[in-house]
Amino acid sequence: MIGLTDVVALLQEHRTLGGAPREELEWLAAHGEAHHVEPGTLRNADGDVHPLVASGLSSLIILFRGHLQMYGDHGAGRHKLAEWQGGDVTGYLPYSRMSGPATGEMIVAETIDSLSVNRLHFPEMIVACPWVTTRLVHVMIDRARYFRASELADEKMKSLGKLAAGLAHELNNPASASARSAQLLSEAVARGEAAARALCTAGMTEAQFTLLDRVHETCTVADAAQLTAIERVDREDAFAEWLDAHGADTSAAAALVEAGVDMAALDGLAAAVRGTALDAALRWLATGCTTRNLASDIERGTARISTLVGAVKRFTYMDRALTPEAVDVAEGINDTVSLLQAKIRSKSITVAVSIGSDLPPARAIGGDLNQILMHIIDNAIDASPEAGRLEVAADRIHDHIVIRVVDNGPGIPDAVRARVFDPFVTTKPVGQGVGLGLDIARQLVRRNDGDIEVDSEPGRTEFRVALRVHAADTAAT
Repeated sequence: MIGLTDVVALLQEHRTLGGAPREELEWLAAHGEAHHVEPGTLRNADGDVHPLVASGLSSLIILFRGHLQMYGDHGAGRHKLAEWQGGDVTGYLPYSRMSGPATGEMIVAETIDSLSVNRLHFPEMIVACPWVTTRLVHVMIDRARYFRASELADEKMKSLGKLAAGLAHELNNPASASARSAQLLSEAVARGEAAARALCTAGMTEAQFTLLDRVHETCTVADAAQLTAIERVDREDAFAEWLDAHGADTSAAAALVEAGVDMAALDGLAAAVRGTALDAALRWLATGCTTRNLASDIERGTARISTLVGAVKRFTYMDRALTPEAVDVAEGINDTVSLLQAKIRSKSITVAVSIGSDLPPARAIGGDLNQILMHIIDNAIDASPEAGRLEVAADRIHDHIVIRVVDNGPGIPDAVRARVFDPFVTTKPVGQGVGLGLDIARQLVRRNDGDIEVDSEPGRTEFRVALRVHAADTAAT
């Protein structure tokens, strides 16, 4: 047991409280309880918290030596939330509104010696120890600022994780399709080269080559894309029978159907070209059409990738200063919906986007606007039921652009609605959000001289964001 004199001596050397008058340190020593804790997790075999943690929920903790760490997961993965060492104070502080259990797991990294002062003594301490109380209030303000910044970072990382996951899914589909088509294209080119060599030795006339080129130019995937699975199989069977009847390779049937080649065109070619020359011509025709279609598939896939990369670049406003400028609201809405497509499809949600005609640009920081849209639309997706409906609209009303996001979810409970924009207020299950998304959105809206509000009832929740029209467009009206 540490003696009273020893505790006062430790307090005098304490980095945070050592400058207090001696009588205040003696008061702390007389009203405090000493703790000695070895390294480890602050839970016993039954899972109950250690007395040091329990006292921290209702007591001021003054650390003389050691290293205390707190870990937690607010949706962005388990990581260190805070840490304290000898010379720090933690636990319950004067005028604090902290309540409930600790938000993370407490771990003693190095042996701790500490003094705890129960909050029941605080009314007396505020009178008897004004220097200590003032110092602790400053510590509380710094701690609140630190935890606030940490929670905001967690929320941003969680949002970034959602965006990255959705983007990876969206990029994977066209990338995989393009890679698969590129591999098939390499094989088709090899077959085409072999068919071309056979065609060159077939002894066809100029007129026959002209007819073959005319059939080749009709290759298109449009007709084939409109076929049902049963229609496609039936047509492939018909083409295989036609090829077999003309002594040609029946493996070309699928390629000819995919290319949309008309049977009448093949009849015309067969009337002018016969025997081995017809087989060579049909194989060259099939591989040529396949090559063209695969190249089109690769072009579409890479174009989709380019579109997504462009959406991300516009969404993040790379290399742009954080100053208000003319911002295309319609582009921001479309980019946000595009980046959230994977999540939208996972819930089979129907999204209707409505942009007013001749919508002028808004005066805003582009990156801020896209973050606002991301938070609100993402929340609306979470609130929507399976196979729900989401409406996103933007219209000009006088000198403002009003963006509306409407979902058909259960609505916001009455007890929460008035505080929905407050930090750490959420209707989501534990672990799925810390309630900062709408708080961040409100801060960003205010930074851009705008307003945000919500109306909600069961089956319909509408968020509205109003931003000023860019000055040049206001002057033109």
